Amino acid sequence: MQLFDTHAHLLDDKFDEDRNALIASLPGAGVHGFVEACVEAEDIPKIQALTLLYDFVYGSAGIHPHSASKADNSNLLRVERALEQKKIVAVGEIGLDYHYDFSPRESQREAFSNQLDLAIAAKKPVIIHDREAHGDVMTMLTARKGRLGGVLHCYSGSYEDAVRYIDMGYYIAFGGALTFKNATKQRAIAEKLPLERLVIETDCPYMTPEPHRGERNSPLLIHLTLEMLAKVRGIPLEEAASATYQNAMNLFGIPL
Repeated sequence: MQLFDTHAHLLDDKFDEDRNALIASLPGAGVHGFVEACVEAEDIPKIQALTLLYDFVYGSAGIHPHSASKADNSNLLRVERALEQKKIVAVGEIGLDYHYDFSPRESQREAFSNQLDLAIAAKKPVIIHDREAHGDVMTMLTARKGRLGGVLHCYSGSYEDAVRYIDMGYYIAFGGALTFKNATKQRAIAEKLPLERLVIETDCPYMTPEPHRGERNSPLLIHLTLEMLAKVRGIPLEEAASATYQNAMNLFGIPL
């Protein structure tokens, strides 16, 4: 089986002691690639360097809504320039976070809008962070329907919204939360959506799947999310693995 983690943060300091050894071990564990998701413009050089060290590592460039107040012209230019590199495969992690509101909501919307337009210009998919901002995210993506695609990271919206996103050409990502005991809503959604629009992710070191919840997450645990996805859909594990891997390749424009 080949697995692909569409959203990881292996440059997080929680991996400082074993990062290189862990990444080198991934292909042997069946994880044949991941995208290192960007949250700050100043992280871009480190992400670029990581993608050059390993053939199976890809990256994104973008400014997280928590840092939206830093999305000035100079940092947006850093994102734009990074998108010229082949292994920077997406704009993200971008979006809106109305749960923490670490940046003013108007700043979040402006940064999100500007980066959506950068993605359109660069012909790159977007990695969307949406926390308690479903209405505004839907409005802003619908306004660009037909010009943009991407993935709804760590999906937490409704089934109806997921269908609308899929109709606009987006993929839906499920992570470790799919395994949580109280995740009945997410599992019901994962069961009904078309398999050809689903991908899996870790969001490591966060969102660790059961039975390891509370421990550090890593791509080595992504198989637990895959197993839950296969279980709720009633399909063989190999079928779920093949579909989500191919979907990830299609999402990010990576040759199979």
